[in-house]
Amino acid sequence: MPELPEVETVRRTLETLVLNKTIDAVEVRWANIIKQPREVEQFQDALVGQTIRAMKRRGKFLLFMLDELTLVSHLRMEGRYGLYQATDEVLPHTHVLFTFTDGTELRYQDVRKFGTMHIFKKGEEEGALPLSQLGIEPLSDRFTAALLYEATRHKNRSIKVFLLDQKTVVGLGNIYVDEALFRAGLHPERTAASLTEEEIVRLHQAIIATLQDAVEQGGSSIKSYVNGQGEMGMFQQQLQVYGRKDEACVRCGTAISKTVVGGRGTHFCANCQKK
Repeated sequence: MPELPEVETVRRTLETLVLNKTIDAVEVRWANIIKQPREVEQFQDALVGQTIRAMKRRGKFLLFMLDELTLVSHLRMEGRYGLYQATDEVLPHTHVLFTFTDGTELRYQDVRKFGTMHIFKKGEEEGALPLSQLGIEPLSDRFTAALLYEATRHKNRSIKVFLLDQKTVVGLGNIYVDEALFRAGLHPERTAASLTEEEIVRLHQAIIATLQDAVEQGGSSIKSYVNGQGEMGMFQQQLQVYGRKDEACVRCGTAISKTVVGGRGTHFCANCQKK
């Protein structure tokens, strides 16, 4: 699933491709993607005539800021956007097509059909699901070590499961939690409440550094991720533990271990990240 760096990269790419384009028509070929309004015809009609004024991101969600509406899009496992000429052949697994007045077309493709789209009146999107229960953006000024320390108190879940829960800090998924915990030297099975203030400071710094590095590299193309221009991310070349089971740790040479934490495959160095 695309995590914060991948979604941020898509947002930046779409900002260069679709800003100030006006929607002339919308075609939905897979109705289950549309969650609000539930009627596909209402979804299509509401967007016609709206101009994309800004592209924003909230956690792992893309926000198309229109004249009067906000379109909230979740890519889930394999969703992707691409800009085409309206006359171009429509590729397989294309489920939503936004035709613009200039003859170009933004197309949403999703092999697994897990993606979602919601429409809200502009300004109301943060007060309703799926955005209302999201935590703090880790690359914002509000995300501090003190806040993270306070949030972990009395939490007996593992620190990995805690970080994957989008209600405290948003945007972190399996890849970047593993990478941040390695940078901080923390075992993924440590309970959140067991971390000291000094360890929390290290973790806070590691989360920010990991995400910033990944954004600079355009995210990680582990499976099928590409940005809005069909380009792969390059951060996977810098991964230090994720996907490196049995390979030598970049710090100490110990073989990277893999276990399951909270139902997720988890990579770590047993020497650098002692439990």
